[in-house]
Amino acid sequence: MGARDRLIDSAIALMRCKGIAGTGIAQLLEHSGISRRSVYLNFPGGKSELIAEATRTAGQASSALMRTLTAGTDLATVIAAFPAMWREVVVASDFTAGCPIVAAALGRSESPEAADVAGETFIEWESILAERLEAESVAPETARSLATTIVAAVEGAVVMSLATRSTDPLERAGKQLADLVSMHTGKKISAA
Repeated sequence: MGARDRLIDSAIALMRCKGIAGTGIAQLLEHSGISRRSVYLNFPGGKSELIAEATRTAGQASSALMRTLTAGTDLATVIAAFPAMWREVVVASDFTAGCPIVAAALGRSESPEAADVAGETFIEWESILAERLEAESVAPETARSLATTIVAAVEGAVVMSLATRSTDPLERAGKQLADLVSMHTGKKISAA
């Protein structure tokens, strides 16, 4: 893995746990093992450019995963599995690692470009989910609204789980979202 990729991976890891403000050049250098010179060779715009690229990379990876997961089965079943996926992340990090896209969205004062990329990523996630809902015979306007609700509820449940140091918000939100999607699609949730 080259210096650029190591810096991006380090930025994503640090953003998840420390947010944008807590992800400084010194922390990036220590975490990645990369020299200060390499940061500016790869990211002439400094921290803001690096954080924006890390947000873009994390968003693309998440979108690809979302496309893969939603392609294989009905959406209600996929949504029902979200709490288990996030539970692993938050518990393994001792409730310190959240979503890097949320961190970027909240870090507009540090990196406006990253916040813009976060907004684009949220819109892409909504589109992925809305398309899947439409494929399950949900009307386009309802599909878009439901997709927004899913993204907002999952991301909010992750934040609440970190704040309360409990996976209960994830479990409750996941169940309600799966039931809501099932109600709109008419499909029963398959056993995982």
